[in-house]
Amino acid sequence: MSYIVKINTIQKLTHDVKRYQVDKPKDYSFVPGQATEVAINQEKWKEEKRPFTFTSLSDDDYLEFVIKSYRDHDGVTNKLDQLKEGDELIVDDSWGAIQYQGKGVFIAGGAGVTPFIGIFKELEKDGKLKGNQLFFANMTSKDVIMEDYFQKNLGSDFISILEKENKEGHAHGRIDKSFLKEHINDFSQEFYVCGPDAMVKAISESLGELGANPNQITFEK
Repeated sequence: MSYIVKINTIQKLTHDVKRYQVDKPKDYSFVPGQATEVAINQEKWKEEKRPFTFTSLSDDDYLEFVIKSYRDHDGVTNKLDQLKEGDELIVDDSWGAIQYQGKGVFIAGGAGVTPFIGIFKELEKDGKLKGNQLFFANMTSKDVIMEDYFQKNLGSDFISILEKENKEGHAHGRIDKSFLKEHINDFSQEFYVCGPDAMVKAISESLGELGANPNQITFEK
C-alpha cells in the first residue's frame, strides 16, 4: 500500500546528507532497521521508487529518513536534495532484513549506517545500548554521518575509520580482516553489516574466517 506524506522538516547533517521528517500515516508500523520504498510525489518522479531506511523510532508520531544525495547525476537522491518543506513523498509499507538479534558489533560503510540509527535509538530508549559496538568506515571526516550522536551514546564503543584522511580521533584505513582481528575479541557474538555490496561480502567472509557463526551475521540480502 502507498501513502502520500508531507515533508515537515529538512535538516542538513553533512555536505551531502540530509534528515527528512515526514507525516506518519495512521496505524503505520515498522521495526527499527526496516526500510520502505520512497518516491517523490511529482509527475516525473512518482514511479521512481527507491529504498530508504527509517531512522525514527517506531512510536514517534512522524517518519524520518537520513538520505545521502548523489549530485553527479539526475537521479532520485539529487531530486530529493532539491525538495523543500511542504513538498510530498510517497511511501510504501515497511520491509527489511536488518533487525536487532542481540548485543553485538555493527559495521557500516557510508550511508550503510542508516539502518543502525533507528536500532541504536531504540536500544538507547530501552537502556540496552551499552555493550554494542559500531565500526563506521568513510572516505573523509566530513562524510561521517551523526558522528556527535555516536560519540555521545557509544563512547569508546564507536570507532570511526577514514580511508582517505589521517585525522585525530579516527582510525585510518579500511575495515578489513586485520582491523576486525585487532578490534574484536569475541567472535561468538552477533554481527550486523551494511554498506556497499563488495564491502558487505568481504567483511562477512572475513568474519567467518575469524570464527563468527554465519547465522549470526545479519545483512540486507
